[in-house]
Amino acid sequence: MYDIIVIGAGPAGLTAAIYARRASKNVLVLEAKSYGGQIINTLDIENYPVEAHISGFDFATKLYNQTKELGAEIKFEKVVDINDKGQVKEVITTKNTYTSKTIIVATGSENRKLGIEKEDELIGKGISYCATCDGAFFRKKNVAVVGGGNTALEDALYLSDLVNKVYLIHRRDEFRGEESTVRRLKEKENIEFVYNSNVTKLNANERLESIEVTNKDGSTRTIEVDGLFVAVGRIPENENFAKLINLDSSGYIIANEDCKTNVAGIFVAGDNRTKEVRQLVTATSDGAIAATTAIKYINNN
Repeated sequence: MYDIIVIGAGPAGLTAAIYARRASKNVLVLEAKSYGGQIINTLDIENYPVEAHISGFDFATKLYNQTKELGAEIKFEKVVDINDKGQVKEVITTKNTYTSKTIIVATGSENRKLGIEKEDELIGKGISYCATCDGAFFRKKNVAVVGGGNTALEDALYLSDLVNKVYLIHRRDEFRGEESTVRRLKEKENIEFVYNSNVTKLNANERLESIEVTNKDGSTRTIEVDGLFVAVGRIPENENFAKLINLDSSGYIIANEDCKTNVAGIFVAGDNRTKEVRQLVTATSDGAIAATTAIKYINNN
């Protein structure tokens, strides 16, 4: 019997585990893939207090090691279901079933796809969802980035130092990302902005050769690129908990700043929660709040 089971080893989940262990609670962290979550794909973190510049991988590794050193148990198993049995919660993975007094769901989110023909078959053959992972394969070539948020802007900026040319494609006429990043992009001579447009077709033989872009006025344009980096948002990984925990229309777990779900003893932290800002600093904040709230729940029960 654990005091707290944390589902997900990203910044929110690991921070929750740290706070729980500092309160001498028995903690198990369950992670389906690898520690760190999506932050490991960030080349340079510039907006986190104290650390002016640190790679996402280094940040995640420090956080993971700190969690381990405090005595949290971490297992790499995919959670497929949870059951509420009142004062006891069951967490079912592909390997085992665990019991706990409380659960913190910190599963984060996964890449949203464009949903067009050939997208899946061209993953690894020109289509990528991680510029820092795959950008080096496209040195001196032409690529496109699709999206309008911070991830898309940062991807375009990173790629501009590697490739011949970057086409930054966005469906609106202005970006949602930080204005400071937009200004830096506009200073780059090898970045072309393609506004009010969507990628509507992928042309390929064995690999991606070009993309068709359709403007909102109906006109189309074919752009020859070797790579297309998709950064059009994330999908919260909450589907396995939908029968028990209330989700909004977009699939995010409904919770206020106290990180409480509709189920007593089950809490949520990170990008899979309903919230206005999804950044590294808000993920770690959620982790601290969810753990503190869970600790109070345990002590009161």
